[in-house]
Amino acid sequence: MASIRKVAFSAFLLLQNILPALSSSSPDNVVDTGYATYRGNQSFPNTVAYLGIPYAEPPLGDLRFRAPLPLNTTRISKAAGGQVIDASEYPNFCIQGSIGQGDAGGAGSEDCLKVNIYAPSGAKKGSNLPVLVYIHGGGYYFGNPRNWPFDHWVEQSPNVVIVSVYYRLDSLGFLSTPEFSDAKNGDNNAGFSDQIEALKWVNKHIASFGGNPNAVTINGQSAGGSSVELHLVANAEPLFRGAIAQSVYRTPLATPEQRVPQFQLFAAQAGCGSGSVTAQLACLRSASVSAIARAQDFVQFQADITTYKLFQPVVDGKIFSDFPTRLLANGKFAKVPIIAGSTSNETLAGGATIEAALESYFPSMSNETANAFVAEYPLSEFADSTELQVQLATGEPSVQCGRNIMATAGAKRNRAWTYRYNQPDPNGDPSLTGHSAENFMMFQGSETGTNGSTVFTPMNAIEKSFAEELIAYWLSFVRAGDPNTYKLARAPVWTQYTGVKSRIVLQQQPQNITTKSGSFIEVEPAAESQRCSFVASQVAVTQD
Repeated sequence: MASIRKVAFSAFLLLQNILPALSSSSPDNVVDTGYATYRGNQSFPNTVAYLGIPYAEPPLGDLRFRAPLPLNTTRISKAAGGQVIDASEYPNFCIQGSIGQGDAGGAGSEDCLKVNIYAPSGAKKGSNLPVLVYIHGGGYYFGNPRNWPFDHWVEQSPNVVIVSVYYRLDSLGFLSTPEFSDAKNGDNNAGFSDQIEALKWVNKHIASFGGNPNAVTINGQSAGGSSVELHLVANAEPLFRGAIAQSVYRTPLATPEQRVPQFQLFAAQAGCGSGSVTAQLACLRSASVSAIARAQDFVQFQADITTYKLFQPVVDGKIFSDFPTRLLANGKFAKVPIIAGSTSNETLAGGATIEAALESYFPSMSNETANAFVAEYPLSEFADSTELQVQLATGEPSVQCGRNIMATAGAKRNRAWTYRYNQPDPNGDPSLTGHSAENFMMFQGSETGTNGSTVFTPMNAIEKSFAEELIAYWLSFVRAGDPNTYKLARAPVWTQYTGVKSRIVLQQQPQNITTKSGSFIEVEPAAESQRCSFVASQVAVTQD
């Protein structure tokens, strides 16, 4: 009997030792940041999505039109009360502007300074995985990160952590006035400051999700690509080691003084047109979201302003000391490895003539300068194709030359790779590879709609094969600073943008063979290089 009791007691002691170990371990979809514990969504067996994690204080009330405040982690901890916080559902997106397709904008929430984090299942502090921080596009006035999910990226390559950033948009993110030079009144570029604050939060806390804060790559498309370019030249500590800029939206950066007519019309439309600018701002901070949404849409689409209508970044003398093209040319940027590219046929400028399109897109451009641009694109150089002439004469200045400008600067001081994306969106014109075509492939057939919505179209086998090839290039760059190190075996070696200006053409395999790549290497045409050099030389007029 004594021996039986001894065995039982020994078993009891063993159980006592095992139970604390079991209770202290966390499920593979739970992360403790030190100030709060979050439970994510197990979206694949090897992937967890932690959705809607706050990175800054809610920019409400008096914080409207101001740079974000760092997250009060004590507040978050007290609110949680020791309970695990559910992070398995997408959060409210930021207030949207209208995209002119019958919607009125205004959907979303002001309490939107959140990130979505996609990590390998079980990733934890000490995993030290490289990190991709994605900044969405949408012209700085619309965009919902839910429309561009990354679960399948991590599922394909469970050795990275991916962070997708929500930032304030339209007037709530980019209202500008010279009076913001006094921070008591507010701040220019509040939406861009959100992105900076998100990077600071990543630097402090991404290790808890398995990420390495010293191995961050930033990535974005369209306005997100523009944001990547702006982070390279911003007067801020570069909390990243690499940059991927897709279809850089070469939007003009006005000065706050040039935006005074916009500010005044916006304030008037919101019911805050009287008194000093300080009084107008106090009124705007108490205005309803509905009033703000109607006012910003009016300014964008109906205002009788011949200059700057869109709420977008400005050269404020604080975050941005000059236009990005000039800063890049002068070597005043974060000298990290770069990938830059655009699609084959994209343009963001439209009008009855080339001159009208350019003057509308670049408000400071005179008719004389517009004529000088047109002279760089003689019809005879485009096989007498007016369509091709218009496409390039408007597309290169508005977006495509961002590839050349960024890579030229980057290759001189580090390493650079460029691409031409040449696969049409299956839901669009099959003869054109337009702006944002790659989003269909990279994000499971995503097609964005109005007010933060999207539709996901099922992808066929060849499309999935091509998407895997793209994702492998991107994540190889994130992991190694080189798109070739972990590329798929079937994919060609992507040569650097050096003296011969090589670039990769990314496209599906023409014979629809999933085991072979359709991508190939080409050299940037000399005529394109020359035209983009001219575009870059006109920075004082284009202000980009």
